[in-house]
Amino acid sequence: MNILKAIMIGDVVGEPGLKILEEKLPDLIKDNAVDFTIVNGENTADGFGMTEAALKRITDCGADVVTSGNHVWEKRDFLPILESNDSVLRPSNYPGKAVGRGWLYREKAGITWLVINLQGREFMTPIDCPFRCFDNIINNLSNNEPKIILVDFHAESSREKEALGYYIDGRAALIACTHTHVQTADERILPKGTAYITDLGMTGNTDSVIGMDKKICIERSRRQILFRMEPAAEKLTNGISNAEINGVIAEIDADTGKAISIKRL
Repeated sequence: MNILKAIMIGDVVGEPGLKILEEKLPDLIKDNAVDFTIVNGENTADGFGMTEAALKRITDCGADVVTSGNHVWEKRDFLPILESNDSVLRPSNYPGKAVGRGWLYREKAGITWLVINLQGREFMTPIDCPFRCFDNIINNLSNNEPKIILVDFHAESSREKEALGYYIDGRAALIACTHTHVQTADERILPKGTAYITDLGMTGNTDSVIGMDKKICIERSRRQILFRMEPAAEKLTNGISNAEINGVIAEIDADTGKAISIKRL
């Protein structure tokens, strides 16, 4: 049995998230003998969107692929990077001819990996169907590729996330969901061999509301005025940052493309 390991990291929020990622991710990859790394980077640019510099910082510390979600469109000057850089994804199921790519292949550890980025529709913008989009991608693959399929499903509804998990069970090695920034405790192997978690959580400041400044979020909710949120400032306690990384590590049988285990970070 040829066992490979994949790590998926939840939404990186602002500068605190980038700093803790740079500090911890290389050691996580090394210490766990990780073969493939995916990081969701859609909140790196002050909490909303990405920049070319932030993307480079993520890939420099070990990410093979950077996924995203609905906030990937926030920074207009990033759109040409989204189109030209083959390390970053936007959700596949945006309608029309959206810039960038929604899935990609990577050759690593002697095997072909396919990474698919999808976005949910419940309580979000009702874009094209993620279920049909996954089918369209998978049904057009040749028989020789890929061996391991990994999915980042960026969605609000836990019902929709679980539904997609069971829908693609057995057709992907891992579906790890993002967007809500709160890690769930339901990591498991589904009946047909797909590893699943409802939300990876976030990478950023824990003394916050989903990585954002507490006072702004409180006033936003209390007064129902859409004040623009800002990432919570980094705080040090005895020289130690209160930022943390959230994500999962999955063990995958490269011969079958099915998961063997999944563990939360």
